[in-house]
Amino acid sequence: MLGRFALPMRTPNLRKTPATMLTFMCAAGLSVFGLAAPGVQAADVKAVRLWRAPDHTRVVLDLSDAAEFSSLSLANPDRFVVDLIDSRIDASLRDLPLEGTPIKQVRSGIRKGSDLRLVFDLDSAVRTSLFSLTPSESIGHRIVIDLFDEVTVAEPSPVLSVESLEGRRDIVIAIDPGHGGEDPGASGPGGLREKTVVLQIARRLESQLAKVPGFQPVLVRTGDYYVSLKNRRDKARALEADLFVSIHADAFKEKSAHGASVYILSKRGATSTTAQYLADTENAADLVGGVELGGMDPMLAGVLTDLSMSGTLDTSLSLGTLVLEQIGGVARLHKKRVEQAGFAVLKSPDVPSLLIETGFISNPGEAERLATPAYQDKMARAIRRGIQSWFARQPPPGTLLAWQREQGGREVTIASGDTLSEIADRFGVSVASIKSNNGLTRDVIYIGQTLVIPEG
Repeated sequence: MLGRFALPMRTPNLRKTPATMLTFMCAAGLSVFGLAAPGVQAADVKAVRLWRAPDHTRVVLDLSDAAEFSSLSLANPDRFVVDLIDSRIDASLRDLPLEGTPIKQVRSGIRKGSDLRLVFDLDSAVRTSLFSLTPSESIGHRIVIDLFDEVTVAEPSPVLSVESLEGRRDIVIAIDPGHGGEDPGASGPGGLREKTVVLQIARRLESQLAKVPGFQPVLVRTGDYYVSLKNRRDKARALEADLFVSIHADAFKEKSAHGASVYILSKRGATSTTAQYLADTENAADLVGGVELGGMDPMLAGVLTDLSMSGTLDTSLSLGTLVLEQIGGVARLHKKRVEQAGFAVLKSPDVPSLLIETGFISNPGEAERLATPAYQDKMARAIRRGIQSWFARQPPPGTLLAWQREQGGREVTIASGDTLSEIADRFGVSVASIKSNNGLTRDVIYIGQTLVIPEG
């Protein structure tokens, strides 16, 4: 268990302090010290990896064993120093992707004859976080260094897609590609990684929804970096999202496991063995992705969540059912109903939330399909249709779709390249219903023509 408490100005002997991690503020310059368990062996740094996120830069040191470590922030010029007791480095620091980060260069040297010192030369002041991670099934001991930008990147806020329609806001969809950065997620044949596949599907879903009037899709993760499960939920809530959709492509113990699924949160237990297994796997992502322990007491957080969750779960179940129906048209289903399990990422008390398994990346046949752009596009289109279908029937008050429903229909003006089939697909209705609603006898439309789109 990681600990955090204040120490006096005079620091104790680092080798004798019985703590897994200590942090303290020193009046001389914001020093932070962290320690591994007593009696650890000499450790070597086997690899140094770096990821850039919108608001911080993460550096991960892969170690051969646990190591005692300390750190110090220095100014004029800005530097961040990390010392590892009785350690060496076997990794190169020359090829780290430093562009777009506050790090100008990383230097290493030996001090006191046996200790490794890493110096991060910075071009600006940063807020730092330093902690260790014990081994998981897929990776060994690590030290994680987070350098947070001094100016926090503002969260995107919902905007109106039609400026002239005051008060008719967009429906905000928070799209969450699972895993990322330090956490690759599940792996498939040929080195296919879940984090890569789901980001591609999520981007396609975002692109499709952005073309639909009245929707504002926002990606929770926009690149290859890790976001904690709590921060994924928090971002959706900060956006005041109408729906949170987490995209995954997980693995199972048997390669024969197959089929796409839709999950919502369960407060009582999983609806199947597979659901429980996948929930356990996804909930362990923070241990792999690298998150410092802390925050609200989990029991208290659970009680507060349960108090306002019931209505959100009802919406999630109804919405998830429509999404599952659409996915069933392009992929085999693992189960023909929405399943439930205790996925931590779904525990937003006021935002309907779905976790969509687009297939089993551990299944060779499904992995091959998941890797193809055409299949990714079909999966994104199915998810988008399900989302559109729900909100066409149940538009939130104050949205453009709610106003259109009050007017008895939706209007679209034909632009170059539009076809009836594409418009029908966009709004989640049939070509026949559009033709009937507008008195069309043929599939011919022309630029500038206005069509009234019926409800789905």
